[in-house]
Amino acid sequence: MTLPLIPTAVVGSHGKPGWWFAGVKAYERGEFGPADLEEMFDDAVHAAVRDMETTGIDIITDGEVRRLDGYVDSYYAIIKGIEPVTVRRKAGPWGYDQQTRYEAVGRIETPPGGLGIVKEFESLKAHTTRHTKATCAGPLTFGSRIHPGKVYKGVVDVAERFAEVINQELRALVAAGAEFIQIDEPARGNVSGEEMARLFNLATDGIGVRLGYHICFGNRFGRSRFQRTYEPYFPGILKSRAHQFVLEFASREMAELDLWKTHGDGRELGAGVVDVKGFAQDTTEDVAKRIRRVLTVCPAEKLTVNPDCGFGWSPRYMCNQKLAALAGGAALVRKELQGRR
Repeated sequence: MTLPLIPTAVVGSHGKPGWWFAGVKAYERGEFGPADLEEMFDDAVHAAVRDMETTGIDIITDGEVRRLDGYVDSYYAIIKGIEPVTVRRKAGPWGYDQQTRYEAVGRIETPPGGLGIVKEFESLKAHTTRHTKATCAGPLTFGSRIHPGKVYKGVVDVAERFAEVINQELRALVAAGAEFIQIDEPARGNVSGEEMARLFNLATDGIGVRLGYHICFGNRFGRSRFQRTYEPYFPGILKSRAHQFVLEFASREMAELDLWKTHGDGRELGAGVVDVKGFAQDTTEDVAKRIRRVLTVCPAEKLTVNPDCGFGWSPRYMCNQKLAALAGGAALVRKELQGRR
């Protein structure tokens, strides 16, 4: 399939069906065995892929529905060389300070066969003939909740070790046929754009396929974790070898488009034009209006449009409504552009 002008894509995760959550609870109670869980995951991938295809998305993922405990929590459960530390606050409203954190107690290692991202990708390819994207957390994402302990000198050393781990995972993805891989990293504020680019390049060293770089403000329960500005990271972040930068705009009223006008020449932009943190429904015209604004700073030939972030914390019905608006808005703008040519 040939991609259209201004293709639509997802950032990664998809809204999960209600039965997915019921299945997880059944597994935790001991009512599901590993085979039951695997069957549920297979069905969830099928549902996510069909949802994306039905709503008209051009570049899809598996919805990250095999990640049992959230985006990276499932990985922490199988990574060797780390141990959980006591959560200091458990009562009251949920916040990022209630996430489980870890301490390095040995060399960080993954189990034989890696983190399972290759399995995710192979399952995706078995379910679709559309263009696909494989997604992987970056070294800063993996290292953000791991204290270096006595094993590593600091958080950067932890991130560098994860860059090595990720590189092996990406090489296996390429061997499995992945042609577009996205690395997800936080805009955490205490790491410069140059350092983020250096770690990205370490993680992707020797990976000769199209690379996306999603820079995230945080989205657990639809809440941001970091200050929502990209300005401190430019132009240093452009030293990364990413072909495409996937950035959040819709939930910020399209703020900081001027950064791309100044710095984005020649690079691909994955522009967030659907607000995943807002419960209100984005309409086709809402999305089209946002795309038109992005086109003032990025040529259509370099533009992909997507939600601001993943839909893992959104109800499935709302996720599908917003994806349909994304596809409809992109189609509307394509038609307008074709009428001018």
